[in-house]
Amino acid sequence: MPNPSRLRAAALTATLLLTSLLAGCSDTAEADDDLTAQELNWEDCPAPSAAEGGGAAPSPLPDGASWQCATMKAPLNWDDPRGETIGLALIRAKTSGDESRRIGSLVFNFGGPGGSGVTTLPAFGEDYAALRTRYDLVSFDPRGVGRSAPVKCEDDQQLDAYFQQDATPDDAAERATLLENTRRFNAACEKNSEQILPHVRTTDAARDMDLMRQVLGDDKLYYFGISYGTELGGVYAHLFPGRVGRAVFDAVVDPTQTPEQGSLGQAKGFQLALDNFAEDCTSQQEDCPVGDTPQDVQDRIAKLLADLDSKPIPGVFPRELTQTDATNGIAQALYSKDFWPYLTEGLDQAYGGDGSILMALSDSLNGRNENGEYSNIAAANAAINCADEKPRYDTAYVEQRLPEFRTASPLFGAYLAWGMLSCTDWAVPGAADHPDVSAPGSAPILVVGNTGDPATPYEGARKMAQALGDGVGVELTYRGQGHGAYDSKNPCVQSAVNGYLLEGKVPDAGTVCGP
Repeated sequence: MPNPSRLRAAALTATLLLTSLLAGCSDTAEADDDLTAQELNWEDCPAPSAAEGGGAAPSPLPDGASWQCATMKAPLNWDDPRGETIGLALIRAKTSGDESRRIGSLVFNFGGPGGSGVTTLPAFGEDYAALRTRYDLVSFDPRGVGRSAPVKCEDDQQLDAYFQQDATPDDAAERATLLENTRRFNAACEKNSEQILPHVRTTDAARDMDLMRQVLGDDKLYYFGISYGTELGGVYAHLFPGRVGRAVFDAVVDPTQTPEQGSLGQAKGFQLALDNFAEDCTSQQEDCPVGDTPQDVQDRIAKLLADLDSKPIPGVFPRELTQTDATNGIAQALYSKDFWPYLTEGLDQAYGGDGSILMALSDSLNGRNENGEYSNIAAANAAINCADEKPRYDTAYVEQRLPEFRTASPLFGAYLAWGMLSCTDWAVPGAADHPDVSAPGSAPILVVGNTGDPATPYEGARKMAQALGDGVGVELTYRGQGHGAYDSKNPCVQSAVNGYLLEGKVPDAGTVCGP
């Protein structure tokens, strides 16, 4: 299961710190002319790095077009835009349409924070074929991610232990162990990545995107943000409202929430998705193998997790499936209705003493490949969230909040509550309680919410649309399941999104699309 702060993922007083950060991230401080004028050297893409998750180089698109990769230089410290630089990894597929009808580059961020756009865009590139008729499709590894000055914390062996720890402590000794493990992980991040940690805030990534816009040759930014990518897009619109071209936010983060409120909302979202899974299994199948009624499904899952707390079962050899692994695996399967059959099979196997499917799902969520190597998504996620988020929670506060979290979700609440400790003793102070996405003067931004989204609950879309401002945020609702709407392939959603990005047709606010 994701660290709860994945929803969106020292000497100064908090007020002075926030003031200086916002001042340092305004439109007025621009990159050096040499950076804005740099020419990208596009070449065939290499195989993904270990930090990006490894694997093979991206295959050509169905029409034979090749993916191309390049590295863009950006300031390490945007408060010193003419100082030291870092390299940001980019990927593109050139437009398939008539060059005379080309609009520009459509930049994607798929979320996390900490996800590699260089590996994700090719995996879903075929889904955006319609958009490629008028855009070059472009994505990138944000700073701290993948091949872009990646944050490194613990090694693969340490991460195996870290992700299998008891993340829902039951007594003082277990609480102390969880806190110590968190501090050890965070100390490793500081030791191995001290130079980059102060410079991975979302405001830094937004300024990288504005430099990218210029280097790609576009007067405006055309953007498709998903999950945390909606937060990044909102921050960009706040900093550079006059430079927004056409933008779509899908699977929308609520920008008005503190980390605690986001975690509580996510508990409710995953519980709703679990409720929907249980209802679907018991109503659509003559013999649901994981329960006779929706409540029976949930009761059996709760018993499985309780049993695993004291007695893990065989998982992916040589590791055993722990309570935390199982919770992660269940959550991963709830991200998409397409994964529900794997959840059914995984639970059925686990009840018989085989935890391999649930562990494979958990590994996928944590960025672990079949060779036992981890991408840096967990490290980057921690670094970006802890640099963004000002609140720091302690064990006493979490214990006080546990009843409300458990009420929100008997299965996921405690895990998400204890996850609020993730920024304990982090080396860099957090910037704010929540991001500022107000964007008066921006072009319209299409904000798409999914009523069954577990990770970014539906209510966040309306909050984002309102926070962007009148005449900017245009809300569209999809009545469906899973994290995101466009990739559901719902014709109504895709028609609205494509119509806006390709032709500039803004849907009516409040449009509702069904399955």
